[in-house]
Amino acid sequence: MPRIACLHTIESNVPVFDAALRASGLVGVELHHVVRADLLADAERAGGLTPDIAARAADALRALCAGADAVLLTCSTLGPAAAMAAEGALVPVLRVDAALAAEAVRQGGTVVVLCAVETTVEPTRRLFETAARATGARVVVQVVPDAWDAFKAGQRDRYLEMIARAAGEALRAGATCVALAQASMAGASDLLPVGQRPLNSPLVGLVAAAAASDPGSGGRE
Repeated sequence: MPRIACLHTIESNVPVFDAALRASGLVGVELHHVVRADLLADAERAGGLTPDIAARAADALRALCAGADAVLLTCSTLGPAAAMAAEGALVPVLRVDAALAAEAVRQGGTVVVLCAVETTVEPTRRLFETAARATGARVVVQVVPDAWDAFKAGQRDRYLEMIARAAGEALRAGATCVALAQASMAGASDLLPVGQRPLNSPLVGLVAAAAASDPGSGGRE
């Protein structure tokens, strides 16, 4: 049974990934969750990912390699730390939004990437623009105004409604694809009609991690 260790920075992302696993069709996959809220809090105070915070995140990811078949970093702000941790690791270490970026740019066109928190904008932009080189997609990264304040105030329904509204507006403005950069945003997809739902990272990230952990295991039903 493939075991995927997830490093979160928000406690509420634990049930988000459990739900994504149930929805994924993956079988025989077990998730192990660790939450390090201090890493995101420090990045917010610093105005972004610093070398020290990245190194601490990489250490936390390496520690999760023991007893796991793959390690998944679910915080987009800390994303670059996954590449640091992957060097010399005995199991795959992935950032959850890498698979999201690859899927979002696959058809080219204009890809609008929605973020809720400012600290994730630059890591997200670099990731998506790198993926877009292979397909010629145009990447536009946008912050949903006031969404993170709503999240931190515990107003989850309002948070998701704001994101869903922004996704719908992007599609009406001509976006080929809309992607939700942060795992905490995933629930906004369910507020839109099926044909208008944006891509979210928990689902595609778990599928990618299961495939990386053991291509012969964790198949989909």
